Amino acid sequence: MQAEPKKSQVASLVGAEYEVEVGAVAHGGHCIARTSEGQVLFVRHALPGERVVARVTEGEEGARYLRADAVEVLDASKDRIEAPCPYAGPGRCGGCDWQHAKPGAQRRLKGEVIAEQLRRLAGLTPEEAGWDGTVMPAEGDKLPAGEVPQWRTRVQYAVDAEGHAGLRRHRSHEVERIDHCMIAAAGVTELGIEKRDWTGMESIEAIAATGSQDRQVILTPRPGARLPIVELDKPVSVMRIGEKDGGVHRVHGRPFVRERADGRTHRVGSGGFWQVHPKAADTLVTAVMQGLLPRKGEMALDLYCGVGLFASALADRLGEKGAVLGIESGKRAVEDARHNLADFPRVRIEQGKVESVLPRTGITEVDLIVLDPPRAGAGRQTVTHLTSLGARRIAYVACDPAALARDLGYFRQGGYRVRTLRAFDLFPMTSHVECVAILEPAQRGL
Repeated sequence: MQAEPKKSQVASLVGAEYEVEVGAVAHGGHCIARTSEGQVLFVRHALPGERVVARVTEGEEGARYLRADAVEVLDASKDRIEAPCPYAGPGRCGGCDWQHAKPGAQRRLKGEVIAEQLRRLAGLTPEEAGWDGTVMPAEGDKLPAGEVPQWRTRVQYAVDAEGHAGLRRHRSHEVERIDHCMIAAAGVTELGIEKRDWTGMESIEAIAATGSQDRQVILTPRPGARLPIVELDKPVSVMRIGEKDGGVHRVHGRPFVRERADGRTHRVGSGGFWQVHPKAADTLVTAVMQGLLPRKGEMALDLYCGVGLFASALADRLGEKGAVLGIESGKRAVEDARHNLADFPRVRIEQGKVESVLPRTGITEVDLIVLDPPRAGAGRQTVTHLTSLGARRIAYVACDPAALARDLGYFRQGGYRVRTLRAFDLFPMTSHVECVAILEPAQRGL
């Protein structure tokens, strides 16, 4: 039997070019094609139905798949447009996936990805998931082709060896220098990050809060580098990432920003998680509350609760006799959540991982559950526990359709069905999409 070739003997295919017919969209911002030898290509900067020249960017002979960029379009889709951003395209900035597609086509592509993940990982058709197949734009984002919504209120800039701020290239540590980011919110752009010298810095995160004038930058210095005096075009608070502990430390100004959603102000400290699109928090709260229909006096769980966005919305609607338990692993987020919810005496926030804390609470029954897990999803263990609590409705907020579909499969095994699913395009120009699924016991409808 012939021995397997050593890794060093396998020929790299990087730079090889193939003329291919582009197939369906796939999860991750690319489309699927095949070489004449049958090898799978994940092609960026292409659209379904096109014929392109694809240049390999990663992969080798015999690999299960190759990654490639469409470097020449031979037969264009009717959904293709000239990318509005001068930094988009093969080998350039990796922040956006679909600059070359009309806005409506972007949403259709995201819908196709959701449908495929539901079918493959949950065994559900869109109809069985209570979904009409549409991905809804956020308020104000329905723009003509060639116009780009300025939605990104948090931008992570990388800094090159000469001190210029830019954005990472796709799957690379290389920095694409930019004059400005088209999808950045006005509050980020007005800081002028790209115009100054950041020598000694590794990265800068810029934050422009929604509903307040709070602006913040978080600096990550290179090892041994001194922190610069930060003079930007607008007042900002400045934080830094500690070289030894990796923690976020205040340099000057407030150590938090104030975000507005659902008629309340939320403190978000140390670069903590908050939805990036300015309309996202309100959009998601509305979808969750419309799906759950909270009743006065009910008991609810808010899992992976962050700074308390959904917990506060629940507490407000459940009234004085209602109760909410939030669980969050981040220490600073828990401090912020307790501050943000201090005026609700029947809200409690526990710190720790959901799978560890929830069993220790002794809770055996609840009315409502909200979970907004990280990109990896909640997982079988947590979902199995949740299905044992008998909630009349569960709201699952998901930023990854594959993780959502896997968990919906676990909920199905635990006796819950999807009542409705809604999808929102809260990350225009990228492949990301936000979903809200409402579940209820399969044997009991309202």
